Amino acid sequence: MTAQGVAPQTGSGPEPPNTPLNQGRPHSARMYDYFLGGKDNYVADRQAAAKVLTLWPGVMVAARTNRAFMQRAVRFLAAERGIRQFLDIGTGIPTRPNLHEVVQSVAPESRVVYADNDPIVLAHAQTLLTSSPEGRTAYVDANVADPDTILASPGVTEVLDLSQPVALSLCALLHFVPDDWEPHKIVGKLVDALAPGSHLVLSHITPDFDPEATQRTVQIYHSGGIQGKIRSRDEVERFFTGLELVEPGLVVPHRWRTDLATGDPGVETGDVTDEEVSFWAGVARKP
Repeated sequence: MTAQGVAPQTGSGPEPPNTPLNQGRPHSARMYDYFLGGKDNYVADRQAAAKVLTLWPGVMVAARTNRAFMQRAVRFLAAERGIRQFLDIGTGIPTRPNLHEVVQSVAPESRVVYADNDPIVLAHAQTLLTSSPEGRTAYVDANVADPDTILASPGVTEVLDLSQPVALSLCALLHFVPDDWEPHKIVGKLVDALAPGSHLVLSHITPDFDPEATQRTVQIYHSGGIQGKIRSRDEVERFFTGLELVEPGLVVPHRWRTDLATGDPGVETGDVTDEEVSFWAGVARKP
């Protein structure tokens, strides 16, 4: 297993380029790492996470359920749809198995580009660059708010062939994108750049199942300087406009293709409640 190289590219958004790691302020990626049981987080992250847990006790289950959905979705695309190229935006701190490890276990020749603009993710990028010899991985330092920068980066243009189908993964990302960034336009621009036969994998926190807990959770994130908005099913479904949703459609993630589960059955086969998870998730094909 050898690293294939980093393709850094400057982005814009809530974490400006070259922003130093701020241990005194909570950060969404480090909080998510904590919810997944990781160790790449600081006191401020754990304190904010503890507040979230008091309001939304299922948040750790939600994070792990969402992660399991991503793994099932990309395994499905590699095994059943023949996708060999993946663009994962909003990568977050590496947590094994990472996306490339999942898809390359099915198809070792798969190529994967990760994109994020978080300095702590960049610090861990080498973990994401352990491709199989047959495939390739790259990391792009860029923000989803600037899709043109992502699409034009060497990490994308040298590793992926956009004239061929690509799976675009936007999991647990867009609830950190406020409305004034026009997230639906961002997703539309990314999808427009992909070839027919490409797929969108997307998950998003929703207030639909437990409005009080999720809304108060958002307030904790906002008080820590973390932007974003949780969205209803209709708002999430708009991200799939013009695409063909794969069965079973837009559902809570613990009900999406549980026949593909290979990990913890507690979060992969429906042994959780909708209120605990409070996510919508789906996979769709570009015709």
